[in-house]
Amino acid sequence: MLEIFGVVASLLYIYLEIKQRSSMWVVGFVSSLAYVIVFYNSGLYALSTLYVYYTAISVYGMYSWRFSQNASNGELPVSRINLRLAALLALISVALWAGIGYILENRIEEATTLPYCEALVTALSIVATWMLARKILEHWLVWIFVNLFSSVLYFYNELYPTAGLFIVYGILSIVGWYKWRYEIRDKNEEIRVKNEEVENQKSKIKNRKSKIENTRHISLQDSHFG
Repeated sequence: MLEIFGVVASLLYIYLEIKQRSSMWVVGFVSSLAYVIVFYNSGLYALSTLYVYYTAISVYGMYSWRFSQNASNGELPVSRINLRLAALLALISVALWAGIGYILENRIEEATTLPYCEALVTALSIVATWMLARKILEHWLVWIFVNLFSSVLYFYNELYPTAGLFIVYGILSIVGWYKWRYEIRDKNEEIRVKNEEVENQKSKIKNRKSKIENTRHISLQDSHFG
């Protein structure tokens, strides 16, 4: 029953994410608490811990989207990742994957079923959720892989409703990628049009001033010869 609740709440969460509604973080907080219990009872300890992280970052995400320095009128704009940050996040992902995988395989008394598969999902999800909290477009690409890979992992662990959920997640992540990307394109086009209007206005003012100066010059010449 708790898993079904988590499925429904999570679907609402990703819908709100695609629509860029900050209320998604409240829904994410509640659904994450539910999955902490679901995954722990299924022996997926890294994923259970991951959802503790999701619960905490939901608070940070709400603050970042509504009140960070980059937020304008209570809304954080979508941004693109740069090469330096992408390389840094890739290194962090590999380090987390290796570290979590080692812990799951060697340091957990009751061994997890697929330690390095679970570690991969955990590591990439940590990074993708941070990217989401910063509203970075490319977080969707990470989620597309994570969600589809996770569906296989959950099916293997007989979490069939959750496996189905993550297939839907994968599809919705593709939708989210295109929707956010088109929004950036539209906003860039809007900025370009506004800049052109400003430049045209400046050009008109400059031409008007030039005409006024020419008129004054001609008047002075006429006055001198008169």
